[in-house]
Amino acid sequence: MALPLPPGVTQNEVAFLAEMELVTVVPRQRLESIDLLGGRTPTLRPPHRADLPLWLALLLKKQRRANILPPPWLHPSSLAEIILRETKERPAEFSDPPPPAARASLARPGEAAAAHHHHDAHEVLLSPPFRPSSCTADAPAGYLPFHWLEVAEALLAHAGDDVAGVGASAGEVRGLLRDLVEVRAAKMRSSTSQLEGFGGGLMSLRGVGAMELAESRGFVLAVVDGVRKIGASVEAARREEEEDGGGEGAESDEEMGI
Repeated sequence: MALPLPPGVTQNEVAFLAEMELVTVVPRQRLESIDLLGGRTPTLRPPHRADLPLWLALLLKKQRRANILPPPWLHPSSLAEIILRETKERPAEFSDPPPPAARASLARPGEAAAAHHHHDAHEVLLSPPFRPSSCTADAPAGYLPFHWLEVAEALLAHAGDDVAGVGASAGEVRGLLRDLVEVRAAKMRSSTSQLEGFGGGLMSLRGVGAMELAESRGFVLAVVDGVRKIGASVEAARREEEEDGGGEGAESDEEMGI
C-alpha cells in the first residue's frame, strides 16, 4: 500500500519545477535548435547569447559547450541591497517580486518579440510555465523571482565559476544567500504572530519564494491549526458561561415568584 503523500508540493518537486526557468547562456559551440515540450530552443551560435531552460543550460555547462550568465539579482551588490531592504527599510515585509515591466509576454524560449507580429497561422505558440525573464540576464536587479533560491543553489553547485565571474567569489555569494535565507526564514516565523487570537489577522505572503513556501508549509499549517483549536476552545468556554449565566437568572426568577 502506498504511503500518503504530504500536502502541497514537496521541496524536491519545487526544485524540479525550477529547472524550467529560463537562464541566459553564452554558447561555446554551435548547436542547432531542439524540439522540446515547451517549444523549440534557439539556435546557438557563439558568441551570441541565448535563453535556455535551466536543466538544458546546466547540461551544456557540464559538457563544456556553454557558459551561464548569472541573473543580475544574484550579483553581490544586488543581494546586499535586498538584505538591507529586508532588515532595515522594510523589516516587517518581504521584498516585492519583479515589477510587471520585467515579465515577458507569452512566447517560446528564445523567440523574439517579432514573432508576435509574424508567425504561421497554423503554428501554436506555447507559453513556458514561468516568467521567462525572471532569471535571465535581462532580469532586473534588486528583486527576487519566485524560484530565486532553487536557481541560485543550482547555479552555485554546477556553475560556480560562472557565478564568480560577476566580480565576487562564489563563497561570497553563498554567504550573502545564507544571510538572506536566515533573514527571510525569521521573518516567516515572526509573521505568524498576526494569527494570534480568535479569528486572527491575515499573513501577507507577497514576495515569498516557492522553496520558502514548501519549507515553511508544515510550520505555518501547525500554527494555523493551533490558533483554530484555541479559538474553538475560547468560543466553547464563552458559550458555557452564557448558558450558566442564563440558567442562574432563570432560577433566581423562580425563587422570587416571577
